[in-house]
Amino acid sequence: MSNAATQLRFAPALGDWVAQHLAQGQSPAALVDAMCERQVAPDAARAIVDAFVRARERGAPLPIDTVDAQAPRARLADGPVIEVDDRRIRVAMRTDAPLIAVLQGVLDADECEALIALARPRLKPSTLVDPMSGRDVRSGLRASLGMFFRPAETPLIERLDSRLAALMGLPASHGEGLQLLHYPAGAGSAPHFDFLQPVNEANRASIARSGQRISTLVCYLNDVAGGGETDFPQRGLQVTPQRGHAVVFEYDGRDERSLHASRPVLAGEKWVATKWMRERPFISQ
Repeated sequence: MSNAATQLRFAPALGDWVAQHLAQGQSPAALVDAMCERQVAPDAARAIVDAFVRARERGAPLPIDTVDAQAPRARLADGPVIEVDDRRIRVAMRTDAPLIAVLQGVLDADECEALIALARPRLKPSTLVDPMSGRDVRSGLRASLGMFFRPAETPLIERLDSRLAALMGLPASHGEGLQLLHYPAGAGSAPHFDFLQPVNEANRASIARSGQRISTLVCYLNDVAGGGETDFPQRGLQVTPQRGHAVVFEYDGRDERSLHASRPVLAGEKWVATKWMRERPFISQ
């Protein structure tokens, strides 16, 4: 195996092995671990497996002996301050491979209060999509309540759709409808991924229409009296909710280091607004 510029070459037999095991339902993470046990460098193993995963999801030809070895460039703008929507948003923290960043001042207090007021009468028990069946199921932890706004549903939602998309480095058309979640005391979410698992017809159809989810922005709409941190267990990172601040993370190629959870609320309540972005313009059905 050798590197040439940004191209990574590998034996076709290795590619056949990756393709066969993905087709049999092996997880990408398990294949990366197995390749590392065979002395393949971790970054190279991840690049090869990610390339096969992307090709399968898009219905494109599988790689034969070469993949792009360069990690995707973060879409979040460089620098300590990002200017969008006539607003200066400060970057409080940033990590790479893949990107996680904490942003200050994404929403102002009036916007947070307006979102909560609009969402409150439309809340329903939150569900997760079961990766095998594609059906909505209740979370394993005490449930949150949630709802979705339609893209550009009101002037406020349209303004925020535009602002969050600009922050995330993609056109607003690539965004799913803004989701609002309310976590009462004791509620949280189990560790999960936001990218879609292409193991059921509903998810495969969604990926075919709009491409895979590639990034998430979670904006906190209130200060939480205790608990409620956004936890990235594989990164050793927890983000404390603060009103108007946000955490954004990217996971091109279904990067499993984006595993995250909402730790249970220990005191008070927690409100968040979540924006997911797709590879292509989002088409709901």
